[in-house]
Amino acid sequence: MIYKRRTQEWVEQVLDHLFPIRYGEKVEPSDTDATISLLEKNLLALLESNPQPSVQSNDALVAGFILFFPELKVLLERDVRATYQGDPASTSLEEIIIAYPSIQALACYRIAHHLWLQEVRLLPRVITEYAHTETGIDIHPGAVIGQDFCIDHGTGVVIGETTVIGDRVKIYQGVTLGALSVPNRQCCEGQRHPTIGSDVIIYAQALILGGETHIGDGSIIGGNVWITESVPAGSKIYFDNNSTIIRPSQQHTK
Repeated sequence: MIYKRRTQEWVEQVLDHLFPIRYGEKVEPSDTDATISLLEKNLLALLESNPQPSVQSNDALVAGFILFFPELKVLLERDVRATYQGDPASTSLEEIIIAYPSIQALACYRIAHHLWLQEVRLLPRVITEYAHTETGIDIHPGAVIGQDFCIDHGTGVVIGETTVIGDRVKIYQGVTLGALSVPNRQCCEGQRHPTIGSDVIIYAQALILGGETHIGDGSIIGGNVWITESVPAGSKIYFDNNSTIIRPSQQHTK
């Protein structure tokens, strides 16, 4: 439990550094330097106590993470703007940063994903499970998520380990991007979760399952649908009289 608590504290330190408005204070350059030193020290401690260490040296991992900060900030700023553009209920970017659970979940995911790519294993899972506990949004650190990602509401969203998501995708509460059930883990090589193209909207409670399932660019997936087969670009999928209907998509609507 100590490892989990220290991980949670470090994640909150990272988020405060990325978004100083979270604690309502102006950050001076000297404070930024001090914060970076603290983040480096605490990340190094987490890596040194990680029961599943990476093949890279801990010092190299820490240095790489600090170099990743500018890219991380840009990615999250784009997620914030996409959420603001995609949710008319939001009143400002500041509201989204402070109040929206989706941004906390995405920030934790993007931090964890960077470490996952460096072959760090346990620590990224602890980070995303912390976000899951706090927000109800479950994103595996191994998933690949493009830019300008928007999760509206978010409760109950599940994004599995080998999911691939393009740019400018918007999903609603209860969406599952998951794997089909397998008899044992020996059957689990390769991609198990779906690929979602760019400019896709997925409405509430939709289930999209399987590693061979591809949702084409620009498609709209209606609520409560169950999809285990690929659909072409520009599709609109929804239920009508208990039948699944696929029609060319004319426009995206909220």
